[in-house]
Amino acid sequence: MKPYRLTRTELAADESPQLVLAQDVRDAAGRIVAPKGSRLTSQIVERLRTNDWSELHAAALEAGDVHEFEAGARLARAVAGRDVEVGAMTAGHWPLVAAVRGVVHVDVDALRDVNALPGIALYTLFDGQVVEQKETVARGKIVPFAIPEDALASAERIARSRDGAVHVRRFIPFSVGAIIQESLGDRAMTRAHAVLAEKLGWFGSTLLAPCFVSPRGTELAQALRAQMAQGAQILVVAGSRPMDPLDPMYEALDQIDARIERQGMPAHPGSLLWVGYAKASDGEERTIIGLPSCGLFSQASVFDLLMPKLLTGERLTNESLAELGHGGLLTRDMQFRFPPYRSGARRGEVLEE
Repeated sequence: MKPYRLTRTELAADESPQLVLAQDVRDAAGRIVAPKGSRLTSQIVERLRTNDWSELHAAALEAGDVHEFEAGARLARAVAGRDVEVGAMTAGHWPLVAAVRGVVHVDVDALRDVNALPGIALYTLFDGQVVEQKETVARGKIVPFAIPEDALASAERIARSRDGAVHVRRFIPFSVGAIIQESLGDRAMTRAHAVLAEKLGWFGSTLLAPCFVSPRGTELAQALRAQMAQGAQILVVAGSRPMDPLDPMYEALDQIDARIERQGMPAHPGSLLWVGYAKASDGEERTIIGLPSCGLFSQASVFDLLMPKLLTGERLTNESLAELGHGGLLTRDMQFRFPPYRSGARRGEVLEE
């Protein structure tokens, strides 16, 4: 682009679409009559002639330049991945919007490579953040009034090689089983069931009728088998004491040939949570999450970070769980990372006091 200064006498009476305004032009009341970025079409030129100004700053598009409006639309379409829609441009920004309720997946490498190109600004929510349908998950902008075609084409090529740089993983309806140990007490058992059912309902999943069992290895093993036989794809066990090597849950896991993927999470609250896997009678793997007594309902915890992942079909591995340490200090400032389980609720708001 080449910069231009235009006086009133230099402003052509016919349209000059290769010239782009580099400033807003306002009328006597302060209203914008010709916004920056506008091409100098005959209509814009006529508006300019009827307003009071002495000098205009403009830029001339050169061969190979792509105007920001066209370039921004192309960038947004290339970046939008699965279950992400391109919204209407506002203030020079192209919003990318979640088509469904789910979890944002950002290809961070692609994001970095696109933003390394001149004139492009692409910014997103954090990877792994839970979003509602129609929530804006990213925005794209062309910073100057035009960018070279080769830079834009490079950005499109990078994004499309990953099928888009921003996706939303939609929640899948799962059947979830719960084994709640009677050592919690009647009131706590009832409360744990209610909170878990409400949380799962927000994701579109179903809580099977829970098993309330005494804290004995054989009874816990029978309950795990019973829940899997009823179709539970994920099992939540509340009331275990993971730091006790003689906790009956370990005996139960041995009896059903389950294995623990990771014991203890690099995040707090919820650091005592564990994740394991067991084979059901159909040969398919079932995920088991173990929680200490207060893990379901005391406050938003690492459990509330893991359930969105599981309910999009993600398999939890030791490596992926180890990554929780980055941002694992779950203070009130981290509320944005948690689902708003109730309509109108703040993210991370506790369901029960």
